[in-house]
Amino acid sequence: MATRGSGQPNGTLPQTKICQFKLVLLGDMAVGKSSLVLRFVKGQFDEFQETTIGAAFLAQSVCLDDTTVKFEIWDTAGQERYHSLAPMYYRGAQAAIVVFDITKPETFERAKAWVKELQRQASPNIVIALAGNKADLAEKRLVEYEEAQTYSEDTGLLFMETSAKTAMNVNELFLAIAKKMPKTDTQNPTHAARHRGVNLQDPEAHNTRSCCGGGGGN
Repeated sequence: MATRGSGQPNGTLPQTKICQFKLVLLGDMAVGKSSLVLRFVKGQFDEFQETTIGAAFLAQSVCLDDTTVKFEIWDTAGQERYHSLAPMYYRGAQAAIVVFDITKPETFERAKAWVKELQRQASPNIVIALAGNKADLAEKRLVEYEEAQTYSEDTGLLFMETSAKTAMNVNELFLAIAKKMPKTDTQNPTHAARHRGVNLQDPEAHNTRSCCGGGGGN
């Protein structure tokens, strides 16, 4: 983990601060939630991504100057039958990405419903980002950028159009969220996980990929 020299006494280097946050992805099925996470964490894209059952957990870190922001990412299933499980995953989350498909207006309406639910039931200070995914299919667009942008401004959301396939704005989206997170939540991983409902004894909870790489390069 990189550190920087800044004239510290006795030649010591300042420690990188580690901040750990729970982030949840929500949205209708087949909008590309899992593909966005896979692109961010592993830098990969699978044209035939399997449907998420319940939820999947991964972790990835981004570096901001002297702070490493570690995201504990819960990728939730989009099928309606799993809707009742969603509060279990967004409860205690400090950030959420609500995803829609720019070629399917009904997924945008569903995204609006998720935003309302988060604003009503999630943590009061949760950072919510709206992702208009599948921007590589712009010729099939049925949700205009300006419409989603105006909605996001009116509701106080971060907004980017993304493409998990081409990696467009994937890293940038997570970086923008990291910049909005409070940098005072410096805890050791065990303490942070305990307060966010993550079981570090679960092998999947150790699924952290490369720090500061961000994954998903072009």
